[in-house]
Amino acid sequence: MSKLYLQRLLSRRQFFIGGISTATAIATLFLTKLQVLSYLIYPFKSEAGKLADLQSRKFVVVGKKSLQQRARSKGIIYGAFPEADDRKFAKDSEFRSKLVSECKMMPVGTYWYTHRPKPDTFDFTSSDYFVKFGTENKLLMRGHPLVWHEFLPDWVAATVTKDNAKQILTNHVETIVKRYAGKIHSWDVVNEGIDISKGRRADGIRNSLWMKFLGADYLDIAFRTAAKADPRAKLVYNDFGVEYDSAGYDEKREAILNLLQRLKSNGTPIYALGIQSHLFGDRHPFKPRKFQEFLKNVASLGLKIMITELDVEDRHLPKDIAQRDRLVAAAYEDYLAVALAQKAVVSVTTWGLSDRYTWLAGHNFRADKAEKRPLPFDRNLKPKLAWNAIARAFDRAPKR
Repeated sequence: MSKLYLQRLLSRRQFFIGGISTATAIATLFLTKLQVLSYLIYPFKSEAGKLADLQSRKFVVVGKKSLQQRARSKGIIYGAFPEADDRKFAKDSEFRSKLVSECKMMPVGTYWYTHRPKPDTFDFTSSDYFVKFGTENKLLMRGHPLVWHEFLPDWVAATVTKDNAKQILTNHVETIVKRYAGKIHSWDVVNEGIDISKGRRADGIRNSLWMKFLGADYLDIAFRTAAKADPRAKLVYNDFGVEYDSAGYDEKREAILNLLQRLKSNGTPIYALGIQSHLFGDRHPFKPRKFQEFLKNVASLGLKIMITELDVEDRHLPKDIAQRDRLVAAAYEDYLAVALAQKAVVSVTTWGLSDRYTWLAGHNFRADKAEKRPLPFDRNLKPKLAWNAIARAFDRAPKR
């Protein structure tokens, strides 16, 4: 992985409010803005208090069905992002086998930086491999993302102008979606289009390059272009920062709802809201009221909801594996109990399946230098309590 690739990847989760350091400073400190916000404005319980609350929870699972089987029995799709690049994935037969047995859905990355290195050049090497693998193994594929303000090649800023922005954007979306037409279940058409940081627009729409040259209509343009290129694909707006009960999240929820209402009123062909759900293991107990209301409001617009990038950050949890795994499992179970109670939630995708491959390992390092354990399976592909927690959530969810 190149240094530039890593630097861009580290800035993926960008979410901050006035008074917090700039993105550059935070990236230098290997802290995402979302985590800075969380630790500044949310009072956490002590580790001892949280563990005491969890002692009676055994995370018992009945039967030997996989996560995808448990989810399917309730009308829910379960999947996981492989996280490994195509070369690592191709060499790891054990991991591939586990992913196929546990998952029905798999996202494939279609980032501008990797897929369009030059204005007139596309590179589909990686996505072709994953789509072929998914098709052969009867997996539903998710494309992520078509339009995102991050992870752009340098030529974009140097080339895009008011005169050519629409042509470049529509050409990009059309080219990628047409290539995989009929093979992609759903697309994250626009990713993280809301920004509630200091100096934000009144409507919360991010001041991205596309916003600068095309205005807020760029979202509608992207969705309509994707729909024309593949009318069967389900089109999703994907974002983060809506789960917790605190001021910054209140603003983010409101801005996203306003955007969704705008898209619906414009007749934009949007199928679902994608909620990333990068959770924090040291947020206990989970306070669900505002999140429940948000899900209800999204569903009332006639939209489905997809949990798209679920994982649990364990950076500040105890080093003891038994204690840490219990807290991570509790974060999964408490969150999914709320999310899956809303029948508009039709899929759950974890951002990784095994701790062998996780983006969280690459930054926000633990002070004790212990390896992170944010996912359902450990590095050896053995199920953890997190797997039990997800399984239990599916088992208890109402049918769709």
